[in-house]
Formats: sequence, C-alpha cells, structure tokens
Amino acid sequence: MNRRDAIRNVALLLGTAISASTLSALEGCNPKAPENYALKAPETKSLLAEIAETIIPKTDTPGAKEAKVEDFIVTMLNDCYKTTDQQVVLDGMKKIDAASEKQYKKPFVDITAEQKTALLTEIDKERVAYNKRDNKKEGDPTHYFQVLKELTLLGYFTSEPGATKALRYVAVPGKYEGCIPYKKGDKAWAM
Repeated sequence: MNRRDAIRNVALLLGTAISASTLSALEGCNPKAPENYALKAPETKSLLAEIAETIIPKTDTPGAKEAKVEDFIVTMLNDCYKTTDQQVVLDGMKKIDAASEKQYKKPFVDITAEQKTALLTEIDKERVAYNKRDNKKEGDPTHYFQVLKELTLLGYFTSEPGATKALRYVAVPGKYEGCIPYKKGDKAWAM
C-alpha cells in the first residue's frame, strides 16, 4: 500500500476526506528539505498545541496535547509543504491570535477553553465559506484552518494515544472476521 492510499484510508476511518492539497503535500514529503525555523519557535508550537487541543480536547481519552500533535504538525509542515503553504499557515495562526486579541483582549493561548472553541468555530465558518466561494481559481491556497484541522486529525489518530485510546486497537489480530457486530457508541477501529 502506498502512502496516499494509507492516508486516504485513515481519512475514511475518521469519517472525513483529506483535501487534495494535503494529499499532494504528503506525497511530496522530503525530510531533507530546508527547515522553516519560524515553525519551530516555542510560541508557534505553543499556539499550535492550543489550537489542536481545542479541535481535539481531552475528555475520557487523551487530547491533542497529550498526543503531541503540535510536533507532528511542525514536522509535516517542514517536511511536506512548500514554503508558500507554510507561510499561509503561519499567517493564519497570526490571524487567529489577532482575532483573539480583538475579541477578548488576550492572545489565543490565554483565553478560556469556551472562548477558544467559539473563536475557532467562527474561523471554521470562514473556512467553509472560503471553500464554497464562486470565484475560486486554480492554484488558490488551501485555507489555513483546513490544513490545521486535517493535520490535527491525522496526527492525533495516527499517534499512540489516538490509535489505542480513542480508537479500538488490536495489536496483532488473531484471525480475519469479515463481519463484526457494531453497537451504537462503539469506537471505530484503528488501522
């Protein structure tokens, strides 16, 4: 199975489609590419951790912070995304902080969980409108929040806590069972 198929399968497992731009970025991963040190800055990683934790908060299962999703996002952006796409995400993170300052007079990392959720919900509505707009052109960048959400989900559900605690996980299945009863509320299976 190639990387694209594996990631598409994870996307289907999560009940979402990963955008073509993210799939394209993941196919072009190059861990020897020059690093964008702005992504590795402590304040950037701190903001990424808060955004990811707001998307996947800790409940009875670990949240995105415990899964260290921010490290995954930084690695993926550095290794797999073009410099222009990295800048779109960095600029988007600045927009999130600016919106927080404007609305709550505090940086995003300092506002309450409810305020973070409300702010990201509004940004997600902006993302949906951006994706549905009529004046789309070939080559338009993917909305920064689309990238952040997709990488958060991918990072979380492929992490040890996400795969073993949020999903059902069998390390070494004993046999193939083509039909397993599903009860409402059961967790999805990890791959």
